[in-house]
Amino acid sequence: MLILGIDPGSRITGYGVINCVGSRNEYIASGCIRIKGDELADRLHQVYAGVAEVIERYCPQEMAIEQVFMARNADSALKLGQARGVAIVAGTNAALPVFEYSARKVKQSVVGKGSADKVQVQHMVAHILRLPGLPQADAADALAIALCHAHSRSSLIRASGSTQTRKHTWRNL
Repeated sequence: MLILGIDPGSRITGYGVINCVGSRNEYIASGCIRIKGDELADRLHQVYAGVAEVIERYCPQEMAIEQVFMARNADSALKLGQARGVAIVAGTNAALPVFEYSARKVKQSVVGKGSADKVQVQHMVAHILRLPGLPQADAADALAIALCHAHSRSSLIRASGSTQTRKHTWRNL
């Protein structure tokens, strides 16, 4: 099961692709979609096109994305929400089921502490996926989102006693 994790942003959108095989997670790819320009509509188009290109290249079966949270700056939160929205549309246009996770849940799942900082997330992602070095921060966050989904997914499968999953059962964990 290939899982695409997305850490949305209006300037940098991180992505991470892992292969979830049973309880084992293997690194496939990660990187950043770097957005250029000042016009919001152009930047959102670049986010959409970049996520669509990643989906086309790696053909994931599921997509996980971080939920938007309200920061101190409402304008930044709105732009983040818009970037997140176009990334979700890229996933749904490719018929991917999309799952959403809070930043706190992602950190709890990967680091064991919901208040973990970016460096701790980078180190744990590198350790879990046996990477030779630390991934860039936004790519590490995207890989952490994919790992969180893999953990949540396998926990639900174990709890149900099932070996099969249904696409709609896991939506919006």
